[in-house]
Amino acid sequence: MNKINENVVNFRQLIDIAERNDPNHIVYEFKKILSNNLPEIVKVKYCDFKKDMVALSTALLNLGLECEKIALVGNNSYRWCISYLAITTGNMVVVPLDKALPENELENLIKRSGATCIIFENRHREVIEKVLSEDDNIVKYAIAMDIEKDENNIKSFDNLLEEGKTLISNGDNRYNNIIIDNKKMTAMIFTSGTTNTPKAVMLSQYNICSNVIAFSHYAKVTKDDTLLSFLPIHHTFECTATFLFGLYSGATVAFCDGLKHLQDNLKEYNVSVLFAVPLVLETMYKKMLKDINENKEADLVNKFKGNLRLVLCGSAPLNVDTIHGFNSLGIEFIQGYGLTEASPIISAETNDMKRPGSIGRVLDNLEIKIADPDITGVGEITVKGPSVMIGYYNNKEETDKVLKDGWLSTGDYGYLDDDGFLFITGRKKDLIVLKNGKNVYPQELEALINRIPYVVESIVYPREETSLDTALCAQIVYSEDLIVSALGNKSEEEYKEILWNEIKKINQSLPIYKHIKQISITTVPFSKTTTQKIKRYEVLKNLKVALV
Repeated sequence: MNKINENVVNFRQLIDIAERNDPNHIVYEFKKILSNNLPEIVKVKYCDFKKDMVALSTALLNLGLECEKIALVGNNSYRWCISYLAITTGNMVVVPLDKALPENELENLIKRSGATCIIFENRHREVIEKVLSEDDNIVKYAIAMDIEKDENNIKSFDNLLEEGKTLISNGDNRYNNIIIDNKKMTAMIFTSGTTNTPKAVMLSQYNICSNVIAFSHYAKVTKDDTLLSFLPIHHTFECTATFLFGLYSGATVAFCDGLKHLQDNLKEYNVSVLFAVPLVLETMYKKMLKDINENKEADLVNKFKGNLRLVLCGSAPLNVDTIHGFNSLGIEFIQGYGLTEASPIISAETNDMKRPGSIGRVLDNLEIKIADPDITGVGEITVKGPSVMIGYYNNKEETDKVLKDGWLSTGDYGYLDDDGFLFITGRKKDLIVLKNGKNVYPQELEALINRIPYVVESIVYPREETSLDTALCAQIVYSEDLIVSALGNKSEEEYKEILWNEIKKINQSLPIYKHIKQISITTVPFSKTTTQKIKRYEVLKNLKVALV
């Protein structure tokens, strides 16, 4: 791969070295709709990207925003990437926000962050104007990425970009005189809030750059690769792994037109590397199998694969059958593990460093310790190293709970084997403790259920049968298309009986205390975060289950 520099400790260095390495190489590809409503693929060079980024940063500094917090909300796009780096390399703090949040939640996070500027897409105009109109508003500037000219109190992104270029041509050199504190907060990232109120994670450029560099030893990506950006870019996994790691590697990043266009975009942009989450990959693979069974076209596999050579999966364990399926197509598969508080990648596989069921080894620049292990070696995973967060913003109490002497408590249970491979057993907060004292990790059982060909997802939960007994139950989401294709049209009760027979087979492979005793089925997907994590607390609350 392109070995750029092991001593990159801030984003300026990352961009400068990548741009000098090959200034005319394409860094971004995306579609632009022409006046005739036809799309045109736009290609941006590294040198032009850097010029735009410096110009925007200069314009923001000219507004007096140095050291201020700037909220950023919008789709994965060229303007989003320019904004993120213009903010952070100009000694301002970026606050990436989830574009899919309801308006009231978006408004709440803008206020909680203390942002004095917002860069946004115009479809969020209503909530932004509401924030600006309130008596306690501290936002000085609102900048819309997709309006042609300034409108009342909303600035045009493109106009601001041109202002920055004019300032530079007239001798404005303030950007070059900025001194970056590598270990000061550069990004405030709100957690997804799958179980509780989102916390604001403080990350520095040193945190994030150290993670990018360490990960480069595990994922082999070069300037010849094209990555597809389709996971929500506000989330630290996509931001670090695709956006910033793509820059570090000198690769090209193409922007997806949306999840339903994923397959087409893989071909259109000749994508060779894809970062994804299990639900997306399992859906892709099951669809491919369905198409092959129905169409029986010999070249369907090649159409599916395209130029794809490497898939990297994070967020949750993946069905083993899906991994083998991708491998059979000649696609290398790497699983990883992390969380926002670690910038985010903690461990990963490589092509020659894998073990079935594990999520690889901890990155070289991190230490790992299993806290309070039980007799089987399972305990809470804790890590220490340069990518561990500064703490939670304005929340010392929560920071002190998870950070002790530099060690980050991940909230995940797992164990290490004799060769240092890490295995995840489940989330600490999701652990089900039975009346007999036995521990059950619901994710272990869910992974088995999700292997059933027509199952999309599942959630395992406890229900008290008596004061002396707890029953394990499962809510199963199945694909009507897949089950009809495999088994024909039947009633829901018949489908339930078919799925129950599959559950009984799973039970036979498990100790009695892990047996699932009751199921319910539905075709309605579970509520999820934008990174496709199930909102367990919300789902269980809707099922009226008492959390154990």
